[in-house]
Amino acid sequence: MAILPSDEQMAALVKKDPGCPIKMLNLLKFKEFAEYPDGSEADLSGKEAYLRYGAKVAELVGNLGGKFLFGSDANTLVIGEGELQWDMVVIVQYPSVAAFIEMTDSSEYDEIHVHRDAGLAHQLLVQC
Repeated sequence: MAILPSDEQMAALVKKDPGCPIKMLNLLKFKEFAEYPDGSEADLSGKEAYLRYGAKVAELVGNLGGKFLFGSDANTLVIGEGELQWDMVVIVQYPSVAAFIEMTDSSEYDEIHVHRDAGLAHQLLVQC
């Protein structure tokens, strides 16, 4: 299950840059328990680890002129078949594709990414 974009996906994001603010729809599935590389905090839920990342990334997004538009637990599958596959839905607005890439390439982002990796089992990220 993917938690990082492929090179091809990043190239498509850049190629389809609308030249204006973008929104990113995040569909998130958490691990039952966080999995840190050093084995620490084994009693922390995946969601709790991811929310550590989310609090810090919100600062980075804000510093770039972006903002969190919506975030909520995914509660009930209303249309469709099967089981609800996602634990949380988040929509973030960035001033541009370049700002999104600047954030994800920053050393500050690298420092907090460990919490994202520890908590996230799977993600879909859709540029809207």
